[in-house]
Amino acid sequence: MARRFTDDRLVIASHNDGKVREIADLLAPFSIAVESAGALGLPEPEETGTTFAENAILKARASADGSGRAALADDSGFSVAALGGAPGIHAARFAERADGVRDFDWAMEQINAARSDAGDDLAWFTCALALAWPDGHVEVFEGRVDGTLTWPPRGDRGFGYDPIFIPAGGAATFAEMDPDAKHAISHRAIAFRALIDACLAPDG
Repeated sequence: MARRFTDDRLVIASHNDGKVREIADLLAPFSIAVESAGALGLPEPEETGTTFAENAILKARASADGSGRAALADDSGFSVAALGGAPGIHAARFAERADGVRDFDWAMEQINAARSDAGDDLAWFTCALALAWPDGHVEVFEGRVDGTLTWPPRGDRGFGYDPIFIPAGGAATFAEMDPDAKHAISHRAIAFRALIDACLAPDG
């Protein structure tokens, strides 16, 4: 049995405003007040894991230890078949130019060039959520959504690689979709449903 979350406050172990906003929206129905690790001045731990789950656990434990409150971390990434599954867990670092500036427009151009050369449009988003308590206990949940790449980028909603990803069975990119529609089918939403069922949904 997964541990139940019974607090009314939760730290979101992220410095990414887009990700924090999306997670806060998903938690809104449960009347849970959230604060981000960035807003609390907590440092970002080095992501030394080799999987999404390992990195999510590292971040959740760091924020739980630093804040003394339960913390929820998301580790997610974008995988492209034409790149052999890369950038995967390195999706954010993949967007860093030589000068260290994170530029997703530039990163999407690199992905488009690779998919054009390979003739393979398949891609997928993966999300691992780790909910950690200050006593060290952690629960982990994962989700994945498959789809295809499109070019040029479309839409100004979402963040990261959303403008070039069309989920399977759809016609709009994640960046064109209404946030509620995206929340209903995204990799993060799939992982969240598992977390909610296990840790937040009322018993019975």
